[in-house]
Amino acid sequence: MIQHPTQDAGFGVYVHWPFCLSKCPYCDFNSHVRAGGIDENRYVEAFAREIAHAGEMTPGRTVSSIFLGGGTPSLMQPSTVAAILDAIATTWSVARGAEITLEANPTSVEAERFRGYRAAGVNRVSLGVQALDDGDLRRLGRLHSVDEAMKAVDVAAKYFARFSFDLIYARPDQTPGAWKLELQRAIARAAEHLSLYQLTIEPDTWFARLHAAGKLILPDADAARILYDVTQELCDKAGMPAYEISNHARPGAESRHNLVYWRYGEYVGVGPGAHGRVMTAKGRTATATEREPEKWLAQVERTGHGLVEHTLLTREEAGDEFLLMGLRLREGIEPARYRTISGRTLDHERISDLMGDGLIAHRVGSRIAVTPAGFPVLDAVVADLAA
Repeated sequence: MIQHPTQDAGFGVYVHWPFCLSKCPYCDFNSHVRAGGIDENRYVEAFAREIAHAGEMTPGRTVSSIFLGGGTPSLMQPSTVAAILDAIATTWSVARGAEITLEANPTSVEAERFRGYRAAGVNRVSLGVQALDDGDLRRLGRLHSVDEAMKAVDVAAKYFARFSFDLIYARPDQTPGAWKLELQRAIARAAEHLSLYQLTIEPDTWFARLHAAGKLILPDADAARILYDVTQELCDKAGMPAYEISNHARPGAESRHNLVYWRYGEYVGVGPGAHGRVMTAKGRTATATEREPEKWLAQVERTGHGLVEHTLLTREEAGDEFLLMGLRLREGIEPARYRTISGRTLDHERISDLMGDGLIAHRVGSRIAVTPAGFPVLDAVVADLAA
């Protein structure tokens, strides 16, 4: 098998299904609503062609994880999922026990469909619950209720030994007490993993327009920090510490696919608007595909792939990405690997200053990691080290 500097961090395949039942007002992901329906057979053929093309760029790899994201992949028929997974297995070797995750919305969870996903090869699901408050679910544009979300969690637990769900906090008017009760309820239902994101205003979203007009007020920085601290305290106490700034898991239950990203491994992205990072003979290469589904489909049918970006990263750019991704992890980074990737050495004086400020610390061996005090100002820490 071909050896690469990123191999020990894993090789993942990300598949983007871009369709949703509705567009959430906070979402800036590449998601689209198509009331007229989707020709899944046509898309399956296009996915297979783009997967084959990605295989030509990355021969000899062994897939350690697959992630079907979106959009709402749980709108796909199980046969569509099975065909995509078959195409991946035809193109690369898939490791025994590889993690295969599918994202699902509670509104699209059906026991029969989940049984089909399990039969297709999916072994982990991630549910977009987002809130355990019906009023806030409506404000977030979600189509499900709390009761529906909890029933979806039960269905996931029935068919999958591994599942996770997402919540968004720092919502308008959210109090620490209310968030504590909501998070305690979530922890009680989560078998092994929770993704807990602070609500942020993303450009070109409906929330961005409301926020600019003064019609959507988020908690200020101090209030958001209190909510963050409540999150860390409760999850730590429950044995689900943050292994990444927004992701909490019981030891050994971390999302292996996301670890490929954060440990700066290789991954290919297929489907409309998917991004990838792969090693070529010239070096680490950034890829991206056409975002608009119909344009992507036409391009794949015409050329065999939907790529609109295939850019060789400079060593400095790769080093900056490595820092940005790796320092999100509680385990931190190995400075020697940064030197191998970037050709530069981290500034020992800056490291000493950040340690003196309590923002980073040594981990096992020579690893350095951001501390709990440093995570709320992670961007500033990364910028300081990368300067």
